[in-house]
Amino acid sequence: MDKKCTTKTKPFDMKILERWFILCYIVPIYAGSLFGSLFDFIKESCEQAANEPDDTLEILSEYDFIVVGAGTAGSVIANRLTENPNWNVLLLEAGGSEKFIMDIPILANFLQLSEANWDYKTVPSDNYCLGMENRQCNFPRGKVLGGSSVLNFMIYTRGNRRDYDNWEKMGNTGWSFKDVLPYFKKVENFVVPGYDNDTKYHSQDGYVTVSYPPYRSSIGKAAVEAEMEYGSRYVDYNGATSIGVSFLQSSMKDGVRASASRSYLHPIKNRNNFHLKKSAMVSKILINPSTMLAYGVEFLLNNGKRYFVNASKEVIVCAGAINSPQLLMLSGIGPKEHLEEVGVPALNDLKVGYNLMDHIAVGGLTFLVNTTDADSGLLKPKSFKEYFPNHKGVYTLSGGCETISYHDTENPLDPNGYPNIELLYLYGSLSSTRIFRRIFGIDGDIYYKVYGPIIGGSSFMVFPMLLRPKSRGRITLKDNNYLSKPVIEPNYFSEEEDLDNIIKGLKILLNITQQPAMQSIKTELYKKSIPNCEANGFGTDDYWKCMARHFTFTIYHQCGTCRMGSEDDDDAVVDPRLRVYGVKGLRVVDASIMPVIPIGHTNAPTFMIAEKGADMIKEDWNWTSSN
Repeated sequence: MDKKCTTKTKPFDMKILERWFILCYIVPIYAGSLFGSLFDFIKESCEQAANEPDDTLEILSEYDFIVVGAGTAGSVIANRLTENPNWNVLLLEAGGSEKFIMDIPILANFLQLSEANWDYKTVPSDNYCLGMENRQCNFPRGKVLGGSSVLNFMIYTRGNRRDYDNWEKMGNTGWSFKDVLPYFKKVENFVVPGYDNDTKYHSQDGYVTVSYPPYRSSIGKAAVEAEMEYGSRYVDYNGATSIGVSFLQSSMKDGVRASASRSYLHPIKNRNNFHLKKSAMVSKILINPSTMLAYGVEFLLNNGKRYFVNASKEVIVCAGAINSPQLLMLSGIGPKEHLEEVGVPALNDLKVGYNLMDHIAVGGLTFLVNTTDADSGLLKPKSFKEYFPNHKGVYTLSGGCETISYHDTENPLDPNGYPNIELLYLYGSLSSTRIFRRIFGIDGDIYYKVYGPIIGGSSFMVFPMLLRPKSRGRITLKDNNYLSKPVIEPNYFSEEEDLDNIIKGLKILLNITQQPAMQSIKTELYKKSIPNCEANGFGTDDYWKCMARHFTFTIYHQCGTCRMGSEDDDDAVVDPRLRVYGVKGLRVVDASIMPVIPIGHTNAPTFMIAEKGADMIKEDWNWTSSN
């Protein structure tokens, strides 16, 4: 790879991480007593490798469809299009194989330090991310078979029915909630007890298992009880209503991450019409400037070998909310003035890269407790033996996330309201381990001044998350080199209303932590001030706003940068059938097409978009599964 594109801190190689996990942690501490569990770990790792589709050795000169990106959307598209045995499909992924260690739920945080992460950063800001190194927030995105579904926290939330009804009101015919609900159901193998028989909202016929993680800590249980004491109902937030509290519904099967790769690509490993190339970096979509027809792609392998491959029907871009707009712009599709500035010949003037949206939270809110769940700690022999081979215990927590609640601060008494705040409760906090400073990119001086006194102590963290942000950002090209990382300006808090709403959510949280269930574990807000905010007075609105600007935590829900819209929508990049305006034979199918961000975590909606997109492609080429 070009030296200009390497990061200052070399990422972990997953093989090294696996060896470290075994040799430096498991073996020295637990040696003989864990021999059987260690064997099960190695066995499962080998089974994962055996079940993954093989890299295709001989690439054809032409395919019916070329799919760029093997993340959530690309995995679905490749699966569904190869249902037609007469269509051949090439799936291209810039990253490598998914390793079994990536699928141990509790390790989700640590995967951001691996080579499976694109390791993006925002531009330095004076308005947000002030407590981060160089005033830049980390934007982890999946560079691996399965994409960000391998890095994410497995939190499975669809959003609210109003999200999709609003999409249709904006001119996106066929995207109302009644239209998309069948595709959400098509995704799911829903096995959440108590709701798994609700056939109106759920199905058990899909590829992605949705379940409760097997483990529940005393903190997670107290959070649910305290929310209910506050007035929240226990709900299926993927059912009729969103408002309320629940243990997480996770994309997890039997305590193991149900990534897009495991769910959609492993089952088609042996389809002869499915070809896959990993470590394949697509540098350009090939477009005939006279006919404006996308007829193929150019991609390069790690060894520098260059390929030009044609698509007789379509090129389908599923590279995500950052890479999809980048690739379109590198191919001449985007804002004409910007493309000319960076030396890319403009073929079609569209607002690619605009409308960047994200869910953000006030990070670092830490609560001290007197419970450690000592019998289930990460370093206890019991924890490892519970997970291998039975997939039980604390290792099944979704990156440490455990409890979730939705609140409508505008209509707090409406049980069927439209949430604008999510509270996400985590097992542990920034002070649990120093490595979290690196994972979240927090400035070292600030981190140790604030959290140094309590590192390693018993604590938990809650993210008050803004669900309906008004602020919009943008992605642009640094230059015309496909290896250069794009310029990411999320523009958080450009709308003051976003800051006001996130503080309203924070205050709800503080009320909930005073409820009897939380006080039964001696929950106490940690009150060490952020140095640059202490003049505002800890606990005041101005202090919380200052904290939000310093610890601006992305929840990794970037979307909207190839906006879907009607023909008369000047901001639209794709039409409601996800076809790029002005270019034949080219679609975008991923989170970048979202016109407005839904209130849910965006992985489940991306699965839905891909399932619906696959059916649209089949319809447009006159083939359905019943043919």
